[in-house]
Amino acid sequence: MLVFTAKRVLSGILLLVAVSIGTFFLAHLAISDPTAALLGTTASPAQQAALAEKIGIDRPLLVQFWDWLSHAVLLDFGVSWRNFQPVADQLAIKVPVTLSVVTAATLITAVIGIVFGMITGLSPGTWFDRIIKGVSVVLFALPGFWVSLVLVIWFAVQLRWFPAVGYVSPSQSVDGWVRSITLPAISLALGGIVAVSEQLRNAVIAQTRQDWVRTLRSRGLSSARVNLHILRNASPAALTVIALMFVGLLSGAIVVEQIFSLPGLGQLTNQSSQNGDIPMLLGITVISIVFVVLINLLLDLVLGWINPKVRVS
Repeated sequence: MLVFTAKRVLSGILLLVAVSIGTFFLAHLAISDPTAALLGTTASPAQQAALAEKIGIDRPLLVQFWDWLSHAVLLDFGVSWRNFQPVADQLAIKVPVTLSVVTAATLITAVIGIVFGMITGLSPGTWFDRIIKGVSVVLFALPGFWVSLVLVIWFAVQLRWFPAVGYVSPSQSVDGWVRSITLPAISLALGGIVAVSEQLRNAVIAQTRQDWVRTLRSRGLSSARVNLHILRNASPAALTVIALMFVGLLSGAIVVEQIFSLPGLGQLTNQSSQNGDIPMLLGITVISIVFVVLINLLLDLVLGWINPKVRVS
């Protein structure tokens, strides 16, 4: 397992380097003149030249890349071209906001999706199974931004259970923090619940038809213990979907953070794209890829712990 982990970490580092290189050059190709995006079209050529010299884009592109890469390996992503503040410092403020919402959405997805998938998988064709299928089709078809707006109208404006916009740090108020991330997390989680429950349902149905399940029941094991074994063998499919959902929710947070006015990575990505802030976009990309690598590594370790068949000696 140690060798396997080392190989996955190495592959993650190679992925990080490859994506960083691609993002760097694609960003410079897409934003041919960052000074125009930063200063506006009314800026004079002298002002644009002065800004280009200040942010270092008057140098050859390969020189710019090497300068960025040599600092990025030390977690120094340079300064933002928009406000000239260190990128790392701004990411340290924004990342906890997005992680709070995405982690909460993942937990909601996992808990509800596993419960629904387990119940419907153990009793396919029942009225509860048909209801869950119908609700799943409706939730899967609804646009995420529309669901977010409905949640705001119902639970924030009319019932006043949760704030409509804004974010409260847990250091200020734990209760306020939970209330501020609840609606964004629910709006992100709805689609994931459908995917997790459906995958687990199919896996549970497949497991209940195996000979070993009938053997356990013939030996007199209680239904709870048999169901626990079924869940353990069926869980890899659901865990894979949950891990993929976590990665997908990082990008889905862009829309949700705009709707709920959350000062997270989604909002920062949107602002940086509009302003042509390449150092900030590169910092966001690196942090996002790190999350992807860590989630995939964690998934492999958990699957190896749950299912001995996939363990690597």
